[in-house]
Amino acid sequence: MQKTYPPKFYWGIGIGIALIIVLVGLLIHGGSHAGAVPQDCPVVKTQMIAWGDDEQTNSYSGEVRGRFESQLAFQVGGKIIRRSVDIGSVVNRGNILMQIDPSDVEQGTYAAAAGLQAAESQFKLAKDNLDRFKALYDQKLMSQAEFDRYQNAYDSANALLRQAKAQYTHGSNQLNYCNLYADAAGVIAGVNAETGQVVAAGQPVVVLVKGREQEIEINVPENRLSDFNKVGQFIVTFWALPGVSVQGRIREISPMADPVTRTYKARISLLNPPGTVKLGMTATVSETSGEGKTRSISR
Repeated sequence: MQKTYPPKFYWGIGIGIALIIVLVGLLIHGGSHAGAVPQDCPVVKTQMIAWGDDEQTNSYSGEVRGRFESQLAFQVGGKIIRRSVDIGSVVNRGNILMQIDPSDVEQGTYAAAAGLQAAESQFKLAKDNLDRFKALYDQKLMSQAEFDRYQNAYDSANALLRQAKAQYTHGSNQLNYCNLYADAAGVIAGVNAETGQVVAAGQPVVVLVKGREQEIEINVPENRLSDFNKVGQFIVTFWALPGVSVQGRIREISPMADPVTRTYKARISLLNPPGTVKLGMTATVSETSGEGKTRSISR
């Protein structure tokens, strides 16, 4: 007959086996790390993030533009036969920038010149007749009505002569308008037409930047407009000129939002910019509103 043991007997054996396994594991683990060097505890580093003197910076991207920009156009229409400038060309007052074909305008000028010669001949004849018959009229050798007829012919010839002179002057001006001149010294910032293109009178073909004053054109969102108007000074930096910063101030703000972007166009004048600042450069206009707070983060 098989001998039976109480349950406590089996519990005791199980606990003993578990203790032996734990002790063996501790011995093995302790031996493998006997020569290990204890590692230092990680250090928490802090860094202060601020915008200087408890201020928040708002920045706007823009482009360097000229203070005075003129959209130049021909006063007559026609086909462009010559272009004398490129973008970036430096021009002086009176330089010819473009020329259109003057053939049709020349024919009109020739017709006006011929009309002027005919009017001059008619006037000379009317004047000679008036002088001749005035002597007879003074001697009571002709009637008042006859003399008035010659006087009227003289007045008509004089009026036609003035008209012919005006038409010839107009034609001469039209011929001169076939050349597009620079009205001031400056730099060509844009060319909107090429040789062979037919343009209409008043169509802008050249953009001329006059003088050396430079400014930044930016677009201000609607929600920043009221605060933007209160800023007195700006700092302008340039993507192509690391380390260069220029002070600026507001010159003008558009009173109406752009219908597409819904932003307001503004111009920031540059105060004493260096010569390395060129037209068309990308610029960043930063303004300080004083609304930010200093923060710290841990990492």
